[in-house]
Amino acid sequence: MVDSPTTDPSAPEGSKGGRRKARKRAFEILYGLHFEPPADEKSLARRFAACPRDDEVPAKPENRDFAWELVLGAWSCQRELDEVVIRFSKNWKIARIAKVELTILRLAMHEILHRQDIPLRVAINEAVELAKTYGDDNSPTFINGILDAVARAVDNGEFTIRKGL
Repeated sequence: MVDSPTTDPSAPEGSKGGRRKARKRAFEILYGLHFEPPADEKSLARRFAACPRDDEVPAKPENRDFAWELVLGAWSCQRELDEVVIRFSKNWKIARIAKVELTILRLAMHEILHRQDIPLRVAINEAVELAKTYGDDNSPTFINGILDAVARAVDNGEFTIRKGL
């Protein structure tokens, strides 16, 4: 089988769709944090464990672990991620960006800036797919535009990370 642009080549064998579903779970948990932020990592872990499970999400430990890593990473780096969002969103203040789009951007930015195992195009494509599902008609274009600019900055060495395309 040939990988599609949204297939995550870093996903373990046999986990087709597992990482996508883990991202969906991470997005849903992170989105909920806009309304009731956790006090600390322990509180975040309790919230993660208590989150209702989607019957479609495999209960494989590697997918659950991946979702947790995304949630913890995006949550713990939120201030840094927001600075990058502000820098690349051109004239948009964080308060003006809808919660759905901001959550997707934080999640994808975490993958782009902190997950060397996830290629840029995978992080962007997965974010656009989340935007198609959860956002409005303009969300995919908005998300893609910002993340594409961040990816170009990564490629140009503006961030001290190395990523695959």
